[in-house]
Amino acid sequence: MAESKSTTDHNEIRSWAESNGGRPARVAGSDAALRIDFPGEEDGEHLEAISWEEFFATFEQENLVFLYEQRWVS
Repeated sequence: MAESKSTTDHNEIRSWAESNGGRPARVAGSDAALRIDFPGEEDGEHLEAISWEEFFATFEQENLVFLYEQRWVS
C-alpha cells in the first residue's frame, strides 16, 4: 500500500530521496526540469546529476512542490 504525499521541506525531500537510493538531477539541457535519479531505472529522459544546493535553488525559484509516495510494508 502507498500513500501519496507532498512537501516543500528540503530535509524531508532529501531524506526520502536518499533513503530510496535517489540523487538530485535535472533533465539534460533544461534549467528547471528537476528529477530524482534512481540509478538503474530508465524513464526515457537523459538526466544530469546536480548538487542538492542547485536542486533546491531551482526548487525555490520555480516555487515547486515535491510529490512522492510513502510505501508501507506490512
